[in-house]
Amino acid sequence: MVGRASVEGEVREAVIRRSVHWLDERSGVAPFLRGTLRYLFPDHWSFLLGEVALYCFVVLVATGIYLTLFFEPSLAKTTYDGVYEPLRGVEMSHAYRSTVELSFDVKAGLLIRQTHHWAADVFVAAIVIHLARVFFTGAFRKPRELTYVVGVLMLFTVLLEGYLGYSLVDDLLSGMGLAIGNAVAVSTPLIGGNLALAIWGGQYPGSPEFESRMYVAHILIFPVVIGALLTLHLVLIVARHHTQFRSDPRATNRRMVGVPLWPGYAPRSLGLLTGTAGLLFLMGGLIQINPIWLWGPYHLADATNGAQPDWYLGWLIGALRLVPSFDLTIGNYTLVPNPFWGGALFPLIVLVVLISWPWLERRVTGDYREHNVLDRPRDAPGRTAFGAAFGTWVFLVFFVGAADRIYLFLDWSYAAQIWIYRFAIWIVPIVIFFVSRRVCRELQEEERVEDEREAAEAAASAAPSVAPAEDRVPAR
Repeated sequence: MVGRASVEGEVREAVIRRSVHWLDERSGVAPFLRGTLRYLFPDHWSFLLGEVALYCFVVLVATGIYLTLFFEPSLAKTTYDGVYEPLRGVEMSHAYRSTVELSFDVKAGLLIRQTHHWAADVFVAAIVIHLARVFFTGAFRKPRELTYVVGVLMLFTVLLEGYLGYSLVDDLLSGMGLAIGNAVAVSTPLIGGNLALAIWGGQYPGSPEFESRMYVAHILIFPVVIGALLTLHLVLIVARHHTQFRSDPRATNRRMVGVPLWPGYAPRSLGLLTGTAGLLFLMGGLIQINPIWLWGPYHLADATNGAQPDWYLGWLIGALRLVPSFDLTIGNYTLVPNPFWGGALFPLIVLVVLISWPWLERRVTGDYREHNVLDRPRDAPGRTAFGAAFGTWVFLVFFVGAADRIYLFLDWSYAAQIWIYRFAIWIVPIVIFFVSRRVCRELQEEERVEDEREAAEAAASAAPSVAPAEDRVPAR
């Protein structure tokens, strides 16, 4: 039996070898496959964050295809007569009705819809955490500036795509979100009115065709753009190779230390794919998210208290609430309406700072070298301090978006919260900056002292031992 198994194994190996040889003779792919299979990946958990985002996108595409089979992107009015009793006889749009029916009537409809929603939330979270890792370790430095910029642009594209996704349903929450978006668009200086008319096709809520435009953008235009940015991001990573931590003494700017694609990394990556997809479907089946049947259909005159968008838009809602009520006017002409400051200028500042940071740091530090080995946060106190302060600034604005929820749950004055945050967003980041920089420098000093101590101990142990003077016997 052993001999027979050995012979069968040799036969299979010969068949595989002949097949590969046949394919290589006709395509010349052997060098490419050899290089691909030998590509090295860093053996560190933090590099998996980008893959989690990639696999969330795969789940989003798969579940989104299923949802498009049942969703009707129409604002034409109809009367609901489905299985959900509280909404029977209520006038609503076909978009809202099809989503309710998708949730209650279509097999696995609610599971797929909630999985799609959770995948979008985790997708953004994975990109944000991945971006933080790239920033604090200096992975954006030469020669990877373009890779970093593509990642930042992808993040902001995903935010807009998510906004369009939950706005399609035409429930009360999404309708209020679109009203806010329309106000921000109208507030754009000089071109705001024409811009909003071009997008909505008229004064808000716009023409019925707006839903179809939004639908095409959500299921076609933005997925293609995100897929293209994602592909470009991966191509640039492969072209410039991954960065690596200095945990292995063999890792240098010229030597890559890691796990080859095959047979080491591919099974791990496939396991992460199945684990990510499984967790997302588990969340979609067990954790309720966006129960639109509770909000009801959108009507222009209706509103709801305590409405919250998806978490990744909380910072924009917070910025709109934080800005004092004033318009920039010249005589009787309003040059810049109030929603522009928090809804457009604030995210634009965040985008510009993130994109320009590699060049700003290079100009300040004068470091124009190529870097393939990552820093620890303590190794760059200035960068770490700025990142912590800037992140705190955005995070505080994000918290302002939950001020109404805090009022409802804790009964803290909404107005008092707003005034506290208006001062905190300037004071707290400054404090965080100096504290973070001091902590990094203290860690560096502690490490330097420890290195000197170890060097001194090593030198002392290496030195030849000499007997004490009083123990020496004089020569005769």
